[in-house]
Amino acid sequence: MKSPFSKGLLDGVPIALGYLSVSFGFGILAVRSGLTTLVSVMISATNLTSAGQAAGIAIIAAGGSFFEMALTQLVINLRYGLMSISLSQKLDDTFNTPRRLLVAYGITDEIFAVASAQKGLLTARYMYGLISISTFGWCLGTFLGASAGQFLPASLTNAMGIVLYAMFIAIVIPPAKKSRGVLAVSVTAALCSLLFKYLLPQISGGFAIIFSAVIAAVIGAMVFPTAEEEAEEVKA
Repeated sequence: MKSPFSKGLLDGVPIALGYLSVSFGFGILAVRSGLTTLVSVMISATNLTSAGQAAGIAIIAAGGSFFEMALTQLVINLRYGLMSISLSQKLDDTFNTPRRLLVAYGITDEIFAVASAQKGLLTARYMYGLISISTFGWCLGTFLGASAGQFLPASLTNAMGIVLYAMFIAIVIPPAKKSRGVLAVSVTAALCSLLFKYLLPQISGGFAIIFSAVIAAVIGAMVFPTAEEEAEEVKA
């Protein structure tokens, strides 16, 4: 029987492989913006946010202010606070404040999706395994991309950005097949995102993501409460 840490590592391998490809592109972008390989890797090790890092590099390259950087990161990454609040309901009793802070560091869209799909409460060791292997893949990809950035064409870097979205879709589809609630929330969030993009373009992408997530979560909680989902699983 696998230990919780080993299971976390195993569940995180697909995320790590996906991050390897995506962060490879980030590494290329970072060195082309004038950063060193070491600085590029340090950014990946301390942020773990593809959209936030890409926006941060653009601000650095343009000579933006610290205030602009802070505001941009707040808008783009505020959704991780919502994810952490949601995931905190699945943590077991061994999670004290230091452990919660440590796990909060590693919350990303993909890690949140995998952790949320687990049955039962989450242990600290499972989350450590899931986060550590994912972080390793992200940092390794950044290092390799930054090292090879001067040789690869920009077209290849742009193509690698698609990998993150394909990976997230692959993570969401399996639980959506088993749960009507997950499917409803996923479809609602996608529809809300489209509405914000085409009908309310004045709202920034970061806030559009936040609003879409909140609206989808509220609708999902009202139409498919957790108690109903658990009762259906028991009957099955």
